Amino acid sequence: MRSLLAFTFLLAAPLHAGVPEAIEGHILPRHAAFAEAATALDRAAQADCTAEALKPAYNAAFDGWIGVQHLALGPLQEIGGPLALQFWPDAKGFTARQLSMLTGAADPSTTTPDGFAAQSVAVQGFMALERMLYDEAFSDYAAGSYSCALVQAIAHDIASKAGALNEGWPASAQALRTAGEAGNATYLAPSEAAQALFTALIAGIEYNDDARLARPLGSFERPRPTRAEAWRSDRSQRNLALSLSALEEFARLLADGHASESQALFDDAEAWLADLDEPRFEGVAEPTARMGIESLTSYLGLLKETAAAEVGDHLNVGQGFNALDGD
Repeated sequence: MRSLLAFTFLLAAPLHAGVPEAIEGHILPRHAAFAEAATALDRAAQADCTAEALKPAYNAAFDGWIGVQHLALGPLQEIGGPLALQFWPDAKGFTARQLSMLTGAADPSTTTPDGFAAQSVAVQGFMALERMLYDEAFSDYAAGSYSCALVQAIAHDIASKAGALNEGWPASAQALRTAGEAGNATYLAPSEAAQALFTALIAGIEYNDDARLARPLGSFERPRPTRAEAWRSDRSQRNLALSLSALEEFARLLADGHASESQALFDDAEAWLADLDEPRFEGVAEPTARMGIESLTSYLGLLKETAAAEVGDHLNVGQGFNALDGD
């Protein structure tokens, strides 16, 4: 009887401070902003599909995506996870090969909404669109061509997925808010909701270190600048900066004002990054510039440990699995 009463009390426990704040101040407004930017991208593509005309809308929509990419739970899992919008890393070059196959065959059925949805995830999302707009092997196409229709299909698919995320998050947010209440089969206790958001935060910091920095850094003897994220569109540094800004906001709201050391480290890392002039992280191949980029890994490693301690202590949770962890 005592254990049953304790369990009942656990389920009835109030939501952790920081979870509602993160929902209202971070998750919902950022998904709304992403959906708006993605819709603008779709409209721009339909109006003028050519590469130079579409680049501003592409960058604005990509900015919106980076602001929510770390929230790899709820609706994002329902559309296939982060890879559904950004197939990266792509170590085997699937995107280029499959785009070449599509543009070579020029089958109009593959650019209809249903036909495009059936295509490989490698030709969907922002990395495929980057190739079409910035890679000289693909970007020299005319309005009315198959490549134009393919660009329009990619943009429309991004907008559809962004819209699905925005439409799906209110229900997921309600599941987080009502964690532990009767009928909530997603989060059986408030701690589970807190754990899910905390894991997204820590995995987001880790992803910046393990993917956005580690991939182009490679080793001192063998740097790999062309493994930097979105280097063709000069977005490698930009994406890291946007991600850190989003994660800083997320951490501040989750911690409900109880993460001063984490905030200081975010400030330091963002200031160091802002002082670099490395849009593509090409400096990984030059010893002096490489030192500046490598220093960011130290900031992020310490930030991860500090945020895990401070935010985790506030929420009384530990790290779990997140879709950004990869395979």
